[in-house]
Amino acid sequence: MRHGVDGRKFGRNTSHRKAMFRNMANSVIEMEQITTTVQKAKEARRVVDRLITLGKSGLPASRRLAFDRTRDDAVVKKLFTTLAERYKTRAGGYTRVLKISDRRWGDAAEMAVLELVDHPELDRKKKVKTAADKKADAKDSKDAKEVSAPKDPMNRFKKLFSGKSKVTGAEGKGAKAKTGGAGRKSPAGGGGSKSGGSSA
Repeated sequence: MRHGVDGRKFGRNTSHRKAMFRNMANSVIEMEQITTTVQKAKEARRVVDRLITLGKSGLPASRRLAFDRTRDDAVVKKLFTTLAERYKTRAGGYTRVLKISDRRWGDAAEMAVLELVDHPELDRKKKVKTAADKKADAKDSKDAKEVSAPKDPMNRFKKLFSGKSKVTGAEGKGAKAKTGGAGRKSPAGGGGSKSGGSSA
């Protein structure tokens, strides 16, 4: 029985599960919003909220502890500056989980958005390229094609075997004639028996 055991296991061992939550928490702090399954979002929310609480304390020991848990300097810097300032009057609940209607293609898992509350408006629209950008991209791709011209993968082998050819012509006929045309070497005694003696 596993009464009172806290947290979901997600079919992973401890180190894998910790690494997954660390990566998810770093992504939430950096990008302010991620899309994942509902269960993962609910578990990762606990990790993110605790990191933000560490950031609000502002102590050097808290900064070291936050780095130990995230292993990312940029994330720690954002925690102790931007997010600490944003949530200084909020007493908890720094994240929210919003379920979305689309299920994941493949296993039909329920999906959700995990995001920081009170975040600035995120620009998720596709950027429209101007004519100048298109010309620059075309020029870059042309240069890249010139640099990396397609190579013949068999070219190296052609060079290796260009001087060698199969045995044909007079040499081949002569070799067959010497062995009696059978293509086999006869035993040392000249006979056909296994012992090498004559059959007469």
